[in-house]
Amino acid sequence: MSNTEFPNTTDQGVADFDTVAPTPAAPDASTSPAVGDEVPNVTVDQLPPHIAAAMRRAGWDKLMPVQVRTIPYLLDGQDVMIQARTGSGKTGAFLLPMLERLDPDKATCQALILVPTRELAHQVWHEAEVLCGDAGLRTVAVYGGVGYGPQIDALKRGAHIVVGTPGRILDHLLKRTLTLDGLEMLIFDEADRMLSMGFYPDMREIQRYLPDRRINACMFSATFPPQVMRTAHQFLHEPEFVTLSSGHVHVAETAHIFYTVPDMGRERSLVRIIEVENPESAIIFCNTKVNVHFVTVVLQRFGYDADELSADLSQADRERVLERVRKGTLRFLVATDVAARGLDIPELSHVIQYEPPEDVENYIHRAGRTGRAGAAGVAITLVSRVDKGVLDRAVKYYKLPIIERSLPTEQEVEAVVAERLTALLEARLRNRDKLQAERSQRFTNLARSLMESDEGVAIITMLLDDTYQQALHAPVAPPEPLSPSPSRKSEKPERRPHKRSRRRR
Repeated sequence: MSNTEFPNTTDQGVADFDTVAPTPAAPDASTSPAVGDEVPNVTVDQLPPHIAAAMRRAGWDKLMPVQVRTIPYLLDGQDVMIQARTGSGKTGAFLLPMLERLDPDKATCQALILVPTRELAHQVWHEAEVLCGDAGLRTVAVYGGVGYGPQIDALKRGAHIVVGTPGRILDHLLKRTLTLDGLEMLIFDEADRMLSMGFYPDMREIQRYLPDRRINACMFSATFPPQVMRTAHQFLHEPEFVTLSSGHVHVAETAHIFYTVPDMGRERSLVRIIEVENPESAIIFCNTKVNVHFVTVVLQRFGYDADELSADLSQADRERVLERVRKGTLRFLVATDVAARGLDIPELSHVIQYEPPEDVENYIHRAGRTGRAGAAGVAITLVSRVDKGVLDRAVKYYKLPIIERSLPTEQEVEAVVAERLTALLEARLRNRDKLQAERSQRFTNLARSLMESDEGVAIITMLLDDTYQQALHAPVAPPEPLSPSPSRKSEKPERRPHKRSRRRR
C-alpha cells in the first residue's frame, strides 16, 4: 500500500468484482455483497501527512465509512466501483488520495473528475480547493452554460484537477485547450445520474483522448442499473467493488426504489419522476382500466411516447400496440396486470408502479418484468401514506432491499432538464461544420433582439421546449435502417488523433 499502513478493511467491505455480479431478483439481504456492518474508525494520526493536513484544514477528525473503504484502493492505483449515496463522504474518498498521487510540480491535468451537473461540479471544485489548494494542487470547474474564457485561462495555467460535465470537457478536448497526456486518475461521480442525463456518447468520445496506457479509474454510483454496469466495464480495468453495509445499499439484478407521493396529483408526481429518472423504456402498471387510460393521456399530452393496453381496446388497437412493443419502438406502455399478462419484453429497463398492487404477490410479478436475460433493471413504486402498507408487506415478505428517494421538486426538475438540454445543444453545436456555422450567423442579431423583450424570451422558451420534447421524449428505438449498418470490430472506440498520437508516428 502506498505511503501508509492503512487499517485492513479489505475483508470487511470489498470483494472481487466478479464475485459480486448481480444476483437473482429479490435476494435475501444476508446475501448482499456487503460484508459486515462495522466500519473501523481511522484517526488522523494513522493517515499519510498530506492527507492528515488536508483533513485538519477541512475540520475533519476522522474518515467516513466510504472513505475508509475506498482510499486504500486509490492509493494503490486499483480501479474500483463504489456504491454510495450522496452525502456519504464520497467526494473526500477520491480527493484525499490525490494529495499522495498527484505531483504539484507538473503543470498539467493529472486528475479528471466527471460529474452530471454544473452544481455538483462547483461543489466538488470547492471541496477540492479546501482539501488540495494548500498542497499546491490547482483545480478548475468546467461546465456548460457559461463562457469559455476563465476556464481556458485556468487550464493554460496548468490545473492539476479538472472537474466538469462531460459535454464541456469534450469541448475543451476538441479545442485543444485541455489535454489528458499526463492523466493519472479518472473519476466518474454519480455515474447513474450522468447516464440518465444523456452523457454516455460524450463519455465514450472522451475515451478517445485518454493516453495509450492504463489510467486509474474509479466510479461512484448510488445504484448500478444495466447502463452503469456496461459503462463500468468499458472504462474500468478489473475493478474491485466497494459497498457499504447491506442496511444501506445493495447490488441486485433489480434495484427496488419507492417515492412517497401526495394523495392528490399522483400523475404530476409520475411526470416529475420520469423527467429525473429518464428511463429508456418502461411498463407503467395501474390497478384499474380507468387509471390506465388517464395516465396514458397525461403522458401523451406531456409529450411522451406512451400507449395503453387494456381489455377495453379493440383487437386491432391491441395488435397495433403489441406490434410496437415487440419491435421495441414504444417507450412507455401503460397497462393493468391482466393486460400485461403473457408479454415478454426482454430489453425493458424500468417497471413503474403508478400505485402498489392490491395483491402482495403481484409486486414480484410486476418487478420481474425488468432485470431479465441476465441484465439489471429498476422497479419504481409510487406510494402515498394511505397505500404504503401494501408496499411494506411486499418488502417484508420477499425481504427486498429497497431504497426511498425524495420526490423531485419542480425546481429540481427544471434544473435537470436545463442541464440535459444544455448538453444536447452544445453537442449539436460541436457537430456543425463551417458552412452550417456560417449559415447560422444570419440569426445572430435576431437572437440578441429576442432576448431583450418578454415576447422574445417566450419565443426562445418555446423553441427550447420543442427541441427538448423532440430529442428526449421520442421513442427509444429508431425506425429500422434501410440498409444494414457495418458491424463494429471492437467494443472500444478508435482513438481520435491528437498530439500524443502524432508524436508517436
